[in-house]
Parts: sequence; C-alpha cells; structure tokens
Amino acid sequence: MRLVVLGGGESGVGTAILGKQKGYDVFVSDYGKIKDSYKEVLTNNEIIWEDEKHTESLILNADVVMKSPGIPEKAPIVKKLIEKGISVISEIEFAAQFTNAITVGITGSNGKTTTTLLTYHVLKQGGLNVGLAGNIGKSFALQVAENKHDVYVLELSSFQLDGIINYKPHIAIITNISPDHLDRYNYDYSLYIASKFRITKNQTEADYLIYDYEDEAIHNWLTNNTIKANKVPFSLSEKLENNGAFLEENKINSTINKEIFTMQINELALEGKHNIKNAMAATAVAQLLNIRKQTIRESLTNFQGAEHRLEKVLKIQGVQYINDSKATNVNSVFYALDSMTTPTVWIVGGVDKGNDYDELMPLVREKVKAIICIGVDNAKISNAFNNVVDIMVETTSMSEAVQIAKRIAEKGDTVLLSPACASFDLFENYEDRGNQFKQAIYNL
Repeated sequence: MRLVVLGGGESGVGTAILGKQKGYDVFVSDYGKIKDSYKEVLTNNEIIWEDEKHTESLILNADVVMKSPGIPEKAPIVKKLIEKGISVISEIEFAAQFTNAITVGITGSNGKTTTTLLTYHVLKQGGLNVGLAGNIGKSFALQVAENKHDVYVLELSSFQLDGIINYKPHIAIITNISPDHLDRYNYDYSLYIASKFRITKNQTEADYLIYDYEDEAIHNWLTNNTIKANKVPFSLSEKLENNGAFLEENKINSTINKEIFTMQINELALEGKHNIKNAMAATAVAQLLNIRKQTIRESLTNFQGAEHRLEKVLKIQGVQYINDSKATNVNSVFYALDSMTTPTVWIVGGVDKGNDYDELMPLVREKVKAIICIGVDNAKISNAFNNVVDIMVETTSMSEAVQIAKRIAEKGDTVLLSPACASFDLFENYEDRGNQFKQAIYNL
C-alpha cells in the first residue's frame, strides 16, 4: 500500500512515521519548505521526502493520501487526486484506525483550545493515561505510533473534520459556531456549519455529543438534522435539570447519567462567561469518564490557561497587559471585550478574513477608551470605529503599538491585544505576534 503525505509539518511527519511502522510505502511531499528538524526525522526514519515541489508521478500513484489541514481542497494537486478517485483523508482519520483508545473530539469556532486543554488537565488529574493532540501539541499519528495512550483529547479544526470518512469520537464537543475561515467554504456559512457537524456523523447510540444549547447555528442544525449520539447540552440561561449543565445562582449544575456535580463559578481558574461554558463542557466529559467529583473541582480551580488566550502578562504602574493574540476572528474578540471590567486600550488588526465589526459596537462603546491599529491595512477598522472611540492610532510594529498603549493607559486600565485578524502581514503566526507583544511589554 502506498501512502503519500502532503505537507511535511507536525501532522505530516507524524503520519509518515505511523504509516512506515504499519508497513506502508511512504512518500512525503511539501510544496513549501520542510523545516530542517522535520527533514532530519524523516531521513532518520528512512522516509523519502521532497520539498518546494510536488512531483505528480510520485503522488498520483498513491493508494491513500493524507493531506495536511493547511492545504485547501482547491490546490491543483488535490483536485487531480480527487478526479482520479484516490482517497484524500486527514491525519485523524488515518491514525484513528490504529488505536483502540477512547477519543474525545473537540471542535468549534472559538474556545476549542481552552476546552481541549481544560479537558486534558481534568482527565490527567483524574489518573487517566491521556494524550493531547489534533490541532495542538504533538501529532496524533505520532502518539499512536509511540505512546499508546488509553484516551486522547483531540482539538479538531473544520479542515481536519473535512478529511474524515469513518472516524468517530466516543465523546464529541461543539463549543460554538460563528463565521470563520469562510474563504475555504466558498463564503457559504452553511458549508462551514456542516463541516463542524461531521464530528458526530459516525457516532452511534453509545456515544455523546456535548454542545452549547444557546448557540443559534448549533440549535438550527440539530432541529433540522437527526443524530444518533446522546445529546448533552450546556447553557447559561436555560435550566437543563435532567441532562446536561446549566448555571443557577452563580453555580454550575451538571447532571450526567443521574449523577449531579455542582461548583461555584467564583472557584473557576478562568474568568469570563465563555469560560463557564468551557468548564461545563470539560466537566461533562469528566463525568462521562467517571472522574471523581473532588478531582474535577480541584482541576477546574488549579488550571493554567492557554498561552496567547486572555493571558495576563504583567501589571505595570497599575495597568494590566493581556495577550489574546489567538483571537483571530470577531467572535473571539467579543468574548475578550465582554470579560473586560476596566477601561481598555485595544490593540487590533492584521489580515482580515471578511470581518463584520458591527457586533462589537456595543462593547467597544462601553469598554474601549482607545484603539491602536496594528497592521498593513487598517482602513476597515478605522472606518468601523472612528466615531466610537476618542483615540485611534495606526502603527506598523508591535513595539510601537505597546509604547503608545503605555502612554495612553492610566492606572486601573487594561491594555488588550485581541487582533480579530490573522497575523501574516507582520508576523509569522499568532504565537509570534503574542510573543512579540510580551517581549515589548518586558522591554517597557
């Protein structure tokens, strides 16, 4: 059997190693440059690779192709493979067939990283032999090849779900759905929503779908489609007493299989309404996997949040600096601004993925005292908010943005980097952007 791997990054190299271990004839091809560290791993494992090109004769003879999530289906080589009827799948689909582990699959437009890390933390504290993979950490395929965990918590993007045929998580979570990455879905929101729901398409009556009961897109889809999995909703406004999690008098109540778990929200390590929902989702997983209530409570209390997601960096002269570089869409920024309790200097901008800033208006009016744009083209942001805030400054480097923020912010204020955009105009990725922000603060 010939396995061709398109993309020589984390998921590609992991898949190649697992494929080799399972007796496939493996070839890795990357149209860009493969990092030296990955080249070394491939060479040490005697796996043939190429970069900066796709040699069609070596690719179109595949039995199965694993496509890295970053490569769009519109790519010429992918189109040719599909025309030839060759199966093009994701790393998750490929690796899942080689493990009997329970998998918890987590998707959503926002909150999935935090929910994934939180769920992993609770299960690990609960004594399970658990791996963390998907869109985060070490490749799932590599862990299946090397580690043999009993449970995997997988963060799954819509692109990874698009490449699924038979994979099913025992427990699936959809945190929420809002327009994102629409450039990859022909600007058709319904296609993006359908992509998220692929997470439950192979689930059976023995499996579970945990989801946000209040989310309009999720609600509409579930009203118009049937699923086999047991539904476990969570809500901040609706009393879901028999099944699922809800909020009452600042207390989380979560009922799973007649077992009730309760916890005061002021004990949660993470602040903000969206994090109450993330905690509810993680709690439901822990209850389904029979983690002790005391352990769940302790884990939710001592959890350290995800880097670049509402990460408190430093307090300087009474001003709190917060790094939310991972907020690459409007919906994420909505959560960030919603959780601000002090006047905020907001650093925003980058490569816009078709943003509509209207839904942020009430929050910006209420909370934001100044906007600092950071990006090559800030016209859309200034047009949207010009009349809403008193101070609007354009900058083209992170150090400049932080220097200006320091001058504007007064004691008791917050400086929030929450860009609402991708980072590729000025930075390598959102991590690089967040790290430059932190470095600029340390340099103040």
